[in-house]
Amino acid sequence: MYQLGHYGVALLLYAPVAIWLGLAGEEFVALLGAVICLSFSTLPDCDHSLPFVAHRGITHTIGFVLLVPAVVAGAAYATLEVTMGSPDPTVVGFVYGVTALSLGSHLLADALTPMGITPFWPLSSYHFSLRVTTAKNPIANYGLFALGVAASVLSIGVVTGGL
Repeated sequence: MYQLGHYGVALLLYAPVAIWLGLAGEEFVALLGAVICLSFSTLPDCDHSLPFVAHRGITHTIGFVLLVPAVVAGAAYATLEVTMGSPDPTVVGFVYGVTALSLGSHLLADALTPMGITPFWPLSSYHFSLRVTTAKNPIANYGLFALGVAASVLSIGVVTGGL
C-alpha cells in the first residue's frame, strides 16, 4: 500500500479505541492517540531508505511491531519522568499499545497485496498474502483512506452523540 492506504487502515483500526476513550471522557487522549497512530503508520516503509535492509523484510515483522513500541514507550517514560517526575504507567502502556496498533495496521495493509509480508521472520519464512489488490492501486489506496476517515467521523459522531 501507499501512504494514504496506510493512513486509512490505521484510522480504521484505531476508531474503536477512539470511541472507547471518547465515551470514557478522554477525548484529548483519543485525539493524541490518533496522532500517534497516524505518525507511526508508515514507519515500516523506512526500509526503502535503509541500506542493506530489504523492503518488507525486518521492518514488516511481528518482532518490529513489538520492539519499536517498547522503544517509543521507553522514550515516553523517560520524557514524563524528566518533565513530571513520576510517569503514569497507564500513559506509557497507552503509548505502547497505540504504536503497536499503528505498526500492525501497516502489516495488515501490506498483507492485502500479492507481495505480502513474512511476519514471523527470522523464526519462520512463512509468507502471508491475502492478494486483494496491488500496492499501487489508486482505488484501493484512496478507498482505504476514505474508509479510515469515515470510521473516524463515525467515531466522533458516536462520542458527541451526533449519530
